[in-house]
Amino acid sequence: MSRQNGLIRSLLCALLLGVAPIGHAHADDDDIGHDTARRLLESGRILPLETILAEVSGRVPGKLIETKLENDDGRIMYDLKILRPEGRVQEVEVDAATGRIVKIEDDD
Repeated sequence: MSRQNGLIRSLLCALLLGVAPIGHAHADDDDIGHDTARRLLESGRILPLETILAEVSGRVPGKLIETKLENDDGRIMYDLKILRPEGRVQEVEVDAATGRIVKIEDDD
């Protein structure tokens, strides 16, 4: 398997755990489904989740418990929920195109 296929598979697995495909009654209108996510990744419009997680883990260590890919006013964002070692959950918003962490906050 090529490196790109492996990254695509990693992204799809993470997205399937945290994002319902668009079209289901419970999906948020801004959530991006796995087919669209794959196309965005293949076209180079977003960074692989593996790249994003490597950057985030240095600033927000812990266990990834949820991942969403969302359209936030035309900007594609990874929305990550991380269980910190001390037990609190933090939400980390990352620009999917640049990998820049936009916001870190406690999840309510």
